[in-house]
Amino acid sequence: MRDFIKIISISLFSLLISFSNAYASSGVFKVSHDLGFGKDTNLDPITKGRLFQVIEKTMNRLVRNDLNGVPSPSLATSWSANADASEWTFNLRKGVKFHDGSDFDAEDVKFSIMRVGANKSPAAKGISMIESVEVVDSHTVKMKLNTSFADLPLNLTDYRLRMLPSESETTIAQTGVGTGPFMVDKFDAEGTTILKANPNYWEGAPGLSEIHIIAISDSQARVQALLSGQIDMLRVIDYKQKPIFDGNPKFKHHVIPTGNWRGMVMRTDVEPFTDARVRKAVRMAVDRQALADLVTGGAAEITCDHPVMKTDQYRADISCPQDIAGAKKLLADAGFPNGIEFTVHPSSLEPTWTPIAEVVQQQVAAAGIKVNIKVSPSDGYWSDVWMKKDVAMTRWNQRPADQALNEIYHSGAKWNESYFKDAKFDAILESARKELDFEKRKAIYQSAQNMLWESSGTLIPYTVSKLIVTTSRVNNLDEVENWSVRWHKITVD
Repeated sequence: MRDFIKIISISLFSLLISFSNAYASSGVFKVSHDLGFGKDTNLDPITKGRLFQVIEKTMNRLVRNDLNGVPSPSLATSWSANADASEWTFNLRKGVKFHDGSDFDAEDVKFSIMRVGANKSPAAKGISMIESVEVVDSHTVKMKLNTSFADLPLNLTDYRLRMLPSESETTIAQTGVGTGPFMVDKFDAEGTTILKANPNYWEGAPGLSEIHIIAISDSQARVQALLSGQIDMLRVIDYKQKPIFDGNPKFKHHVIPTGNWRGMVMRTDVEPFTDARVRKAVRMAVDRQALADLVTGGAAEITCDHPVMKTDQYRADISCPQDIAGAKKLLADAGFPNGIEFTVHPSSLEPTWTPIAEVVQQQVAAAGIKVNIKVSPSDGYWSDVWMKKDVAMTRWNQRPADQALNEIYHSGAKWNESYFKDAKFDAILESARKELDFEKRKAIYQSAQNMLWESSGTLIPYTVSKLIVTTSRVNNLDEVENWSVRWHKITVD
């Protein structure tokens, strides 16, 4: 009954807001999403199926990255740690309301953080050091950790760690209630989701009255939707399609370096990839610069299979030129003197996956590695192919070093897509979290990245410089990675 009453109050509150909003904001901004999670798509930010094109616009975090990538205040205005960084105190922003009209306070923070681990969310690994959240007063919380950890505010910038109303456990997946600049008016994962402007947003009323988020599963269909004016922005465009938009006054385009990456993942728990030498041989046989040039037109930063962005303070400096002779030797040492054969499963869900697979197929052949390509349907890729097939394609958004290493490779991580399990690696990550000296901590994180170069099951050839195209009527889009965009600033002509 309480949930029913809350849903009714949300609807009434939204109606009032919609009426007043007509005088504060104007214009409809249309974007797409790829329906990658199919029937599991929802508005709960900590689930596998979260529709991030919605939650980034409707919900706030405690800490966010500013336009320079530095952890900065959001719903937390300041924070401090005790001497050994095992306790952190966060002061919360006052006067903030959720879309249902309720006040944001410390109880909501406690609920939002503690439910991550309780629900076994993929986001849990990045904040597994948080043992408890204590409500000090209505706008102060103390987080007690099970270890020293100097980078807690950095990990709290995780794009999934959004603040939710404290009694929304059973409703949030459908209502999407948050404190953000837009609020959910209609949720239709397979059709069009409609967001309305929140005129009471704490950073100021948005410039748009509505945002429409349209489900389009095929990457080429999304490009056609942009060309025809069905949508106003596409944040994932193949660089080979850039000439379509160059010189066309109907469009604006932006190139934004990111820590996002696309790659190929081998399951380390199935033959022949149970042998680290085989995995490294496949990765050594790839010419990363040539691959990046062919797939992205060179708009990328080469990386050596470590998922840490170039600008991250803990990034390791690793060299990984193509080495066909070395790859052949590793295969022979592993008992495969005549090479190996496997099938990789890309999909049109991500426009660069098939081109990457095709280039890898050509490059590794010289090392005696035969790659077959079987294109899978985009619908249900994440549930039917990823973490199911022996070799699949993958993509990740940028994360701080600690979060990326723990979430993708720790033995206990829910999204350990390569099934990589190494007790020594886990221990390295745990020791990095406890180390308070920055230089020592940096060295530990870099040793973990070097370990991945030796034994990882993931080919990460480059990080992406994203080509983002909008229609010419779109104004004030921040040229930063997705999670730092100030959506309330955008307007349309």
